[in-house]
Amino acid sequence: MREFSLPALYEVPSGANLTDLIHANAERHPAVAVVSRKADGHWEDLTSVQFLAEVRRAAKGLIASGIGPGDRVGLMSRTRYEWTLLDFAIWCAGAVTVPVYETSSAEQVEWILGDSGAVACLVELPRHETVVGQVRDRLPELKQLWQIENGALAELAAAGADVPDAAVEERRSALAPDTLATVVYTSGTTGRPKGCQLTHGNFLGELGNVVALLGPLFRTGESSVLLFLPEAHVLGRIAEVSAALAPIRIGHLPDIKDVVAELSAFRPTLILGVPRVFEKVYNSARAKAQSEGKGKIFDRAADTAVAYSKALDDGGASIGLKLRHKMFDVLVYSKLRAALGGRATHAISGGAPLGERLGHFYRGIGFTVLEGYGLTETCAAIAVNPYDKPRIGSVGRPVPGSSFRIADDGEVQLKGPQVFTGYWRNPAASAEALTDGWFATGDLGSLDADGFLTITGRKKEIIVTAGGKNVAPAVIEDRIRAHPLIGECMVVGDRRPFIACLITVDPEFFPTWKKLNGKPDAATVTDLLQDADLLGAVQSAVDDGNAAVSHAEAVKKFHILDTVLSEDSGHLTPSLKLKRAVVLKDYAAEIEALYTSR
Repeated sequence: MREFSLPALYEVPSGANLTDLIHANAERHPAVAVVSRKADGHWEDLTSVQFLAEVRRAAKGLIASGIGPGDRVGLMSRTRYEWTLLDFAIWCAGAVTVPVYETSSAEQVEWILGDSGAVACLVELPRHETVVGQVRDRLPELKQLWQIENGALAELAAAGADVPDAAVEERRSALAPDTLATVVYTSGTTGRPKGCQLTHGNFLGELGNVVALLGPLFRTGESSVLLFLPEAHVLGRIAEVSAALAPIRIGHLPDIKDVVAELSAFRPTLILGVPRVFEKVYNSARAKAQSEGKGKIFDRAADTAVAYSKALDDGGASIGLKLRHKMFDVLVYSKLRAALGGRATHAISGGAPLGERLGHFYRGIGFTVLEGYGLTETCAAIAVNPYDKPRIGSVGRPVPGSSFRIADDGEVQLKGPQVFTGYWRNPAASAEALTDGWFATGDLGSLDADGFLTITGRKKEIIVTAGGKNVAPAVIEDRIRAHPLIGECMVVGDRRPFIACLITVDPEFFPTWKKLNGKPDAATVTDLLQDADLLGAVQSAVDDGNAAVSHAEAVKKFHILDTVLSEDSGHLTPSLKLKRAVVLKDYAAEIEALYTSR
């Protein structure tokens, strides 16, 4: 069993809790802008003192409304300023936040609020209130329901007008590192989601070390981050806490479709995203260049960026490569950096593998994407690449104070201050996942001599072909999915004679592809299922994926679905992971045809 750890750079102080962060900021940095919110189409900054005052008003309202210490309070909203405000207010009231994805169905809402025993819920929009209302009669513990867009903050402020500051101080001062801060329900690719218990110490232990490790990216008064990931997901959640811990300015964006425009308006110095975001930025830029007749120039620039980045790890670039890189920096790279806001030099990416070529491309244009790794059970990041010398293709080394080990069967096991305390009201699942403080992730991976971790797949997703070959689908799926035309890809072949896959076309890129290939504007995917150009483009994506694996693991046949796999269709989780069992069931006929048709 191989093991690697790094010493802590930060220790959680005795008696510390998350509410200390916003109080310390108000004392030490009273005039520093820590939050920005959108008002009348413009970004409006709030200082640490102003933010603390708004949090206190909301906390007083919660206390006046009967929210007690340890009570669970649901929070169902898109990513917005009020999400962060209410999260800290719930903690200041001594309570526990239970995030609910704003896209959740009534059945999912019933399970999360019911299983957690939530006594109250804050929702954003009328449609969210409607969803909760559909199941409220089956939630006997749920006594309070507020809607943000219907004056929830004003209602709380009025309710708490007579609550003294001392009441809030008493509640928040009673919190400790081992106090439960939140119950975050896993997305659940199979079965009921489980509630991960995360403490105040989990957040502080992780992010204190992350900020210490990546210090130059968290400069108070200078740095900023634009958050467009859902705060119901733990990856989005750590952005609000790390911003408060540093502190740096944070802005919130409810709709990821607005991200390009808002990057230019907000101009963050740090971006937190998932690989699909960085893939789309690249693919959109390439498609734009192709439509303007500059596709060959862009491709040469991309090849140069990749080569330049690789040279950084291999003794440095040659004079010729440096000259080409300088030329393309003027022609291409500077425009791409401007599209990312113009100030950001780094991004942190998690949730799925970025892909080695894309990682080298971004570093080569002067925008380094630091891959990290973690799960809900590890309060998000437990691995991250160093900002100055990342190892492209890996998910990094342990966050200081954390440990990795690889079990005999290849499973990645983790230990550290950010590892959860167990699953809410589920001791059997907790005992199965945790052994002597080590969390068994279910992921497969490898460690190199310097402690850099590479994730190769999921234990439960391993496909065993009829010939006995074990295939980890993530490796080839990620490569195929990186092609601009591909929306989703799922490898199949368990107990079958060969590997095949289902593929969907990216609806955003499809119109551009049709224009570039002379297809009718009105043509649908269904119309073009037998089109030679479409089949050839998909085959090129499959060929690129096959280049990453052995012949026995390579995709031999594919089927293009004339639909999309999405959260709305029930085939993706809110964190965009495939619900493989659902896809296998819903497309059983298409899969069978891959093995029976000639």
